[in-house]
Amino acid sequence: MLNVDISNRGNTVSIKGQNKSMQVAEAVLDMMWMRLQKDDDVSISDFEAALRFARGERMGMPAHDAQAVRDSFLDEKSSIKATAGSKAVNPRTPNQSKYIEAMRKHEMVFGMGPAGTGKTFLAVAAAVEMYKNGEVEKLVFTRPAVEAGERLGFLPGDLLEKIDPYLRPIYDALRELMTGDTVQKKMASGDIEIAPLAFMRGRTLKNAFVVLDEAQNTTAMQMKMFLTRMGEGTRMVITGDPTQIDLPSGTLSGLKEAAHILKNVPEVGFIHFDKNDVVRHRLVGKIISAYEDHERKK
Repeated sequence: MLNVDISNRGNTVSIKGQNKSMQVAEAVLDMMWMRLQKDDDVSISDFEAALRFARGERMGMPAHDAQAVRDSFLDEKSSIKATAGSKAVNPRTPNQSKYIEAMRKHEMVFGMGPAGTGKTFLAVAAAVEMYKNGEVEKLVFTRPAVEAGERLGFLPGDLLEKIDPYLRPIYDALRELMTGDTVQKKMASGDIEIAPLAFMRGRTLKNAFVVLDEAQNTTAMQMKMFLTRMGEGTRMVITGDPTQIDLPSGTLSGLKEAAHILKNVPEVGFIHFDKNDVVRHRLVGKIISAYEDHERKK
């Protein structure tokens, strides 16, 4: 990964290799040690996250500035305290850190990029944190019910049961951050609402944290409808992958159009993720790269 040799003698660690690689390795080891000193658990995911930061992928941060690297990785302001326990949700890439900062700074944020970059999970985590802190009164999660090549209309059940598969990723994220019983109680009381995008029409959403997921599958009219639901005290996060549009051929994606129209509005934040931000299985990043290469060749 870094092509360095690491050995230890007692309390001393020796690193041999090219100068830049040694600096990155030293920064990673320092960050892992500082995490352990705080009694935090350290996993392979934490190691990979430290490596991303140490490589200087954060915009404007030189890789050789070890102190800046450590500060950005360990800064608790970049963590989301949304879980029922004491463990915080930490950013695993520099862009994830910027995404968290943007959601706290802006009332409307677009998180755009490939699958597996944490766009949806971090948006849900930020929403839960603000709800627990009393900054919003309600959580609203929505998705366009667009079939990705499958035909689910034959499934039994009423309308809500038919659209449940589209909304399952939201339920999964919530249950990682809150107990299942809490989620059910909050949904029953109306404090948490999970619904297809069509259910947003005609409403004004006040004092809420609203997440529109899979926004690349909105039409231009649907996106405009959604964005104009914003009421007083509301924050909106719009997530999507512009490379995975399931709309009928020739239909303009509302996400792409909105990103173009709103790009110069200073109150709206835009965070663009790429393959380097993929935090799922490491093979996912390679799959994305292979598809990108294939599209370029075409």
